[in-house]
Amino acid sequence: MTILTADTSGLASGRSLLPLWVGVVAYILLLIIGDRLLADPDTLWQIAIGQWIIDHRAVPHVDVYSFTMAGQPWISTQWLSQVLLAASYAAAGWAGPVVMGAASLALALALLARALGRRLRGSTTLVFVFAAVMLMVPHMFARPHVLAMPVMVAWVGGLIAAADRRAAPPLALLPLIALWANLHGGFVLGLVLIAPIALDAVLAAPATARRSLLLRWAGFGVLALIASCANPYGWDAILASQRILSLGAALATIGEWGPTDFSRFGPLELVLLVGLGLALWRGVTLPPLRIVMLLGLLHMALSANRNLEVLGLLAPLIIAAPLARQIGGAEPQDGAPARPGFGVSAAMLGLAIAGTLAFTTLHSFAPPRRHTPAVAVATLKTLGVKRVFNDYDFGGYLIASGVPPFIDGRTELYGERFVVEQNAAIRLRPPQTLFRLLEDFKIDATLLPTDDPATRLLDHVDGWQKVYSDDVATIHLRKPGAAHSAEPKIDPAR
Repeated sequence: MTILTADTSGLASGRSLLPLWVGVVAYILLLIIGDRLLADPDTLWQIAIGQWIIDHRAVPHVDVYSFTMAGQPWISTQWLSQVLLAASYAAAGWAGPVVMGAASLALALALLARALGRRLRGSTTLVFVFAAVMLMVPHMFARPHVLAMPVMVAWVGGLIAAADRRAAPPLALLPLIALWANLHGGFVLGLVLIAPIALDAVLAAPATARRSLLLRWAGFGVLALIASCANPYGWDAILASQRILSLGAALATIGEWGPTDFSRFGPLELVLLVGLGLALWRGVTLPPLRIVMLLGLLHMALSANRNLEVLGLLAPLIIAAPLARQIGGAEPQDGAPARPGFGVSAAMLGLAIAGTLAFTTLHSFAPPRRHTPAVAVATLKTLGVKRVFNDYDFGGYLIASGVPPFIDGRTELYGERFVVEQNAAIRLRPPQTLFRLLEDFKIDATLLPTDDPATRLLDHVDGWQKVYSDDVATIHLRKPGAAHSAEPKIDPAR
């Protein structure tokens, strides 16, 4: 039988201790592997910009870091997350962003477990939480999108809960979209989801109530749009997301924006195969608009790796109610629903704080060396060069070190053509692209990974002298008259 509505009558809606345990266990595990949260080079420039905002008591409107785009219009729709990351770093060093990132991820999972636990059995809830973790792992970094995850889950969970009740969302949700709009540009997805969720609620309501319900959802949507403009950039924050999505070929050069690769078995394939198998086995069906939303999230995940966590966190919320109707929901409870008591919550919080202080005292967190060429950048400073052609992943460390980069992770600032050309240059596709950029931008020195093709080529080019090299980075200095440092190796047998 096809279910056209998501009816949750008779299902348990109380909270249990499960969300608390999910959050605590997730936080502990994330703290233990905390260095993993610093494995993205963008964290470095996010903190630097946050400190700039704190120092200047203003948000940026133009680029103040690179020498290639200096003075060009640029806004930071993640300004609040950057301030929080910078403040945590100033207070506790690298332990600050790690703790903040781990706490945000744990809170997002706890909120997911709480929302699902109202409709599904505990075992089913844990399956969905585990699947979400698998999809989130590749993008678990101390960056703004992680700080926004709990807000995303709470916002969408609130909208879905209203649709399940055949009601309009409460106005109390509006501060969430305003907060999300200041934490991360992904808030645009939260606005987009209002329409299909509203239609799902309206179609499921009695015919006599549909017009009134549609008007209330429409009013809520307008208020949500207004609330999302409660940020330093107003409407421009929404337009900024469109500029990022219109970068075209440039996105394909960035791993997190690349499409999902099924040539190797990965978490998304596992989740899809298991989900499809269970759906075929149990004959699960969904209301039409829930199917549309689920397929939309799946399309996002397939087109860009960075959307895997969106699928993992939001898809369970969308399908929970109709799924509970078919496979069995949470067990009804006698009397008041179980919930964490104040004593239990306080004890768990106290243990988490004590454990955090103990662990961060004994363990020193730091970003990986492959993104922090400390000695190489120190050498650059002694050389006094001003125009450095750098690898994309080194841009964040250059900004944090006070050296203007050629390029960094602010892809929307540089634009499609610039990013594509820089990527082609360091990969010698063709070699002329590298030499043209070096001349066009009057580059004084290069800072590239030691194993990069461009680095090896410059060893064989007159006029460029290798002045520093280690296992992370190599510096070539423009020096007219300098002979290349190595002859090309030619193997006659090949």
